[in-house]
Amino acid sequence: MFIKKEIDLGQGKVITIETGKMAKQADGAVVVALGDTMVLATVVSTKTPPPLNQDFFPMQVEYREKYSAAGKFPGGFFKREGRPSEKEILSARLIDRALRPLFPDGYYHETQIIISVISSDTINDADVLGGIAASAAIMVSDIPFQNPMSEVRVGRVNGFFIVNPDMNELSQSDMDICIGGTEDTICMLEGEMKEISEVEMLDAIRFGHEAIKKICALQRELATEVAKPKRPFSPTVAPNVLVNFVEEHCSAELKALAYTPLAKEERAEKTKAIYTQTLRKTLTHFTDRVGPDQIEADPSSAFCLNEHMIEECIHAVEKKVMRHMILDDSKRLDGRTLEQVRPISIELGLIPRAHGSALFTRGETQALVTLTLGTKKDAQSVDTLTDDKDKRFMLHYNFPPFSVGETGRLGGTGRREIGHGNLAERSIKMVMPPEQEFPYTVRLVSDILESNGSSSMASVCGGTLAAMDGGIPLRKPVSGIAMGLIKEGDHYAVLSDILGNEDHLGDMDFKVAGTRDGITACQMDIKIDGLDYHILETALEQARRGRLHILDVMTEALPESREDIGRYAPRLTTIQIPVDAIGMVIGKGGETIRSITEETGAEINIEDDGTVTIACSSPEGTKAAVETIKTLVSKPEVGTVYMGKVRDIRDELGAFVEFLPKTDGLVHISEIARERIAKVSDVLKVGDRVKVKLIDVRKDPRTGKTKFALSIKALLDSNEQPAGTNGATQPERD
Repeated sequence: MFIKKEIDLGQGKVITIETGKMAKQADGAVVVALGDTMVLATVVSTKTPPPLNQDFFPMQVEYREKYSAAGKFPGGFFKREGRPSEKEILSARLIDRALRPLFPDGYYHETQIIISVISSDTINDADVLGGIAASAAIMVSDIPFQNPMSEVRVGRVNGFFIVNPDMNELSQSDMDICIGGTEDTICMLEGEMKEISEVEMLDAIRFGHEAIKKICALQRELATEVAKPKRPFSPTVAPNVLVNFVEEHCSAELKALAYTPLAKEERAEKTKAIYTQTLRKTLTHFTDRVGPDQIEADPSSAFCLNEHMIEECIHAVEKKVMRHMILDDSKRLDGRTLEQVRPISIELGLIPRAHGSALFTRGETQALVTLTLGTKKDAQSVDTLTDDKDKRFMLHYNFPPFSVGETGRLGGTGRREIGHGNLAERSIKMVMPPEQEFPYTVRLVSDILESNGSSSMASVCGGTLAAMDGGIPLRKPVSGIAMGLIKEGDHYAVLSDILGNEDHLGDMDFKVAGTRDGITACQMDIKIDGLDYHILETALEQARRGRLHILDVMTEALPESREDIGRYAPRLTTIQIPVDAIGMVIGKGGETIRSITEETGAEINIEDDGTVTIACSSPEGTKAAVETIKTLVSKPEVGTVYMGKVRDIRDELGAFVEFLPKTDGLVHISEIARERIAKVSDVLKVGDRVKVKLIDVRKDPRTGKTKFALSIKALLDSNEQPAGTNGATQPERD
């Protein structure tokens, strides 16, 4: 049955949702459109019960942009889509993070959601449409999922909020925020902003949530009309007798451990010992009490002998103990107060050959960030459905297994690494100098050496310091902090600078980065329903205070950017040449510009407007390249001295010398030396480089060609230097 729904969000943003036409063998399939941009989302969830010892939800979200959707060919040698781009991975993460908490507890059936962009008008981004389509596809399926989720993008142009701004509107916007939520709450937030205030952030979230409510209501209407019954599902629950026994035998030990400030590794070892001891006690106690007859009468009693279920009960006690310690006593695992930031240490310039470096350590989280400066040729080519451009600022994040004391396979970059790097990159991007002021390609690499909470925000702080250490004139320094939440009923506590355990056992991970004057990027994941705006307001204000504290520590270590770039960084020099002279500098097939590069060691880039950027590690090479290019584009002027090359010899007439590219002049035999010479070849050879002075310019009345008269003799009694050389007094042989 084909069903189509439509909603007008205002400002010309009309979203349609339809089902029943495509991919009908999937558990659920929906097409969502905005303008001529369309996405198809499908969902399939296995019906086979998962293993009893499974404790995670194996959901896979894949977002793919088909180049054919925009009438484009994929770049590269193979003309088909390959592995997902960073844009596709980031879009999939947005959808995954918003949907995952909304599935019922204990639903561990393997689930795959595939979102394909099947049409793109190149001005409306499909990522937030993918979130709507994924939720709607689950709603019309038989998967037990009752609470629809919607995603919107919020921008602001000239002080007015816009829902789902197109590319043109986004280019003028001072914010780009993706919001995911249900009718009742916000469950995901990510975006970048141009130093907006906390109040403006809340206003943007409220504005986006109003649109989310309308789209969620539309999904409910669609699901009601489809009327597909939900498959039966009952989560596996431990029997009360097991829950009570485990709590009785480990609660005191876990509570004593929670109230003892310890390092991460020591706490993990002691916690593991409690788990092992409690598991042994529990199995010993129930082995003689739970037999085949009892299991047959009450199948759930078998869980009393299931090691995985026992560990789940211990974990529930650990979570309960930590949460009540924070809520009741305002005390945290490492002894800090709710707002206290862990001790920070900063070292600068410790990597000798990097162009800038910083080692940022906050508690047990440590990021080593290095800076590399390059030229325009080092920029990354980005090819998407909506944009083709070069990216001149990159921040790459690496999370090796040793950072958490583990072993692991070192393979390609994971989705988490791409997401964390993107967040840190967006945070610093807003304060980067414009290309006209600082024409370098910039790459920051954050290697996480230790991790116990918010390594992405450590990357923001370390990245800012490494950039400043390398002489990048950032407009302002940026710091970041991760906020947590513990909420039971109406009682809640907001935590600053959360630990790994506080993230794992808590209800929120809210990362906020910015300058002293406002927020530049944020990312929020919520694990519970019912987050109200008062809590968000509290978290944002507490984050602001924490951010300023970290900025104070950073400023004490490095008050402002270094006056000069790193010792080993390439030096960029920019000059302007006439547009009609670009071809002359490049030469036939790039011959001239290649020869300049070979002779000087400089890398040269020329823009269409005649801007020439010269990159060289040595001042001498830069100077030689600049003078050579200036000589190339200069016009012949009488009285100017040049270094030329002998192209032809006429023994009784003189020597023809190329003193400018493609420009020859005659050095008459009488202008070669003070004394009279019999033959020109007695003094000069073809290929000699000689210093000459332009003494006359005239037009041949017969041919109309311009003739240039040069002289070597005129320079013999002077100290004049040729243009673009150091002036040799004798011919130079090639």
